[in-house]
Amino acid sequence: MAETLTAAYESADTLQNVVDDLINIGLPAEEIFADKENRTVKVIAPKVIEAEIKEVMKRHDPFRVE
Repeated sequence: MAETLTAAYESADTLQNVVDDLINIGLPAEEIFADKENRTVKVIAPKVIEAEIKEVMKRHDPFRVE
């Protein structure tokens, strides 16, 4: 089953770094949704890789993770 994970960041540069890191771990770009205006990233992915995605998101010091 798919999970939606969301994280918010302080800067657009950090947001782009998160997107790049998620793609680098093998996540398809079509499962990553970056909102540059609100500096948030949403990922729709199988629960089995949720921990790895959260680790990447937290590596960049988000101010909110859902």
